Amino acid sequence: MSVEGLRDYRYEWKIAINQMDLQILRTRLRSVLTPDPYSLHGDGLYFIRSLYFDTPENKALREKLDGVNKREKFRIRYYNHDLSFIRLEKKYKWNSVGNKTMAPLTSKETQKIIAGDWLWLADSEFDLLRELYYKMLTQGLRPKTIVDYQREAYFYPAGGVRVTLDYDLRTGVTSTEALSPDLPTVSVPDNPAVMEVKWDTFLPDVVKAVVQLTGRRTAPFSKYANCRVFG
Repeated sequence: MSVEGLRDYRYEWKIAINQMDLQILRTRLRSVLTPDPYSLHGDGLYFIRSLYFDTPENKALREKLDGVNKREKFRIRYYNHDLSFIRLEKKYKWNSVGNKTMAPLTSKETQKIIAGDWLWLADSEFDLLRELYYKMLTQGLRPKTIVDYQREAYFYPAGGVRVTLDYDLRTGVTSTEALSPDLPTVSVPDNPAVMEVKWDTFLPDVVKAVVQLTGRRTAPFSKYANCRVFG
């Protein structure tokens, strides 16, 4: 993929799970799917930090909670504490399908945005950074909440399937200092976790069988919304 690009629309299921479900799913997934080889140790494990944006009226949060069918959200994200690979992402959701647009940021550029110095975005070579500028200017979009979590990612080639287990959800509360290695974070109440199943063309029966859990159904789940309980 180029440094800035649009992923095709993908289908997505989200299923809220508990810690026992997590252990069951981990065993099942490892027996059928392949752990993400691009993770830190090739075992599918990642640490993810995201800095989500929202408006003064909390547009992104309210649209999620209200179940708006067409919605978007902006976030800055990096993995495994690696500040050499930071991305601005816009995730667009339409009912059960979604896509994601990305553009690169340096740590210096990221810190400038966090500090409120963002007018330079208007002259960026990347469309997405210019779009962020426009929405910061017209909608008051600003960095709002830090979301940290652990991810286990698994792949199945047929259908372009990716299954992730996200857990140990933590937030920086009111801080937006996303690049700080010493940022204190707190666990989200009730220790929520989520399984996300995404695919391009079809979901193979063998994967459907692996991810089925008694008493669990697909339902909206937002890590951002869960972290906003602190403000």
